[in-house]
Amino acid sequence: MKNPFEEISERFDRLEKLIESKKSEAPAPETDTWFNLSELCQYLPDKPAKPTVYSYVQNRKIPFHKKGKALFFLKSEIDLYLKSGRRRTSTEISAEADQYFTTSNQ
Repeated sequence: MKNPFEEISERFDRLEKLIESKKSEAPAPETDTWFNLSELCQYLPDKPAKPTVYSYVQNRKIPFHKKGKALFFLKSEIDLYLKSGRRRTSTEISAEADQYFTTSNQ
């Protein structure tokens, strides 16, 4: 029969091995990518023409960076921009309305 200290020590060793195995399975963090204008046109879902992207920049509808005359776009900022355009479904709007009326009438 093992003493309690040996049992705890064995469990601790197994836990350390499990943690190490999980660390090796974890994917490497993705580094942020810079796009030039052509690369951005290819990345965007609707594949707009360059003049269209220039109009987005001129009207400040899309996040951009400018170095001299060159335009650059950060992938993480573009992804956030694309996600911000999500529209709620009618089911979500209905549930939100129900929630509002339920809580406001109490």
